[in-house]
Amino acid sequence: MKLSSGTWVVVADGEKYLLLRNNLDEEFTDLRAIGKDEIDNPPAHELSSDRAGRMHDDGPGMKSAMLETDWHRIEKETFAHELAGKLEDWANAGRYDEIVVVADPRSLGELRSAYGAQTQARLKAEIDKDLTNMPIDAIEKAVAAA
Repeated sequence: MKLSSGTWVVVADGEKYLLLRNNLDEEFTDLRAIGKDEIDNPPAHELSSDRAGRMHDDGPGMKSAMLETDWHRIEKETFAHELAGKLEDWANAGRYDEIVVVADPRSLGELRSAYGAQTQARLKAEIDKDLTNMPIDAIEKAVAAA
């Protein structure tokens, strides 16, 4: 994929994002970091205080287990929705004309459900890969290959 000058590339997962901007043209890609954010999201077992609950069923001595809330997963979903809100705000402010979103499949699904109209209008492509821990040159290669 060729990126025009000024195109933004956001590389995200449920806990962090890296915002990149193409400083050259479609012939030569030069992604530079222009922003990032990360949340502290401890594992689910550290976020809950008790074991999953049980409730009485009909019948003598019968009980059913109740699912425990996955607070870790909820934090990731909240982070994706907040990122989508930021992208919409930046689009409304005219900070970018085109954007490419690179995220793991689950985070990409959360982002898709939260995109605003301005973000969707500027969305050039979505790449379902987790590249958050990759160096920028590896991100450039992955985007070019998409």
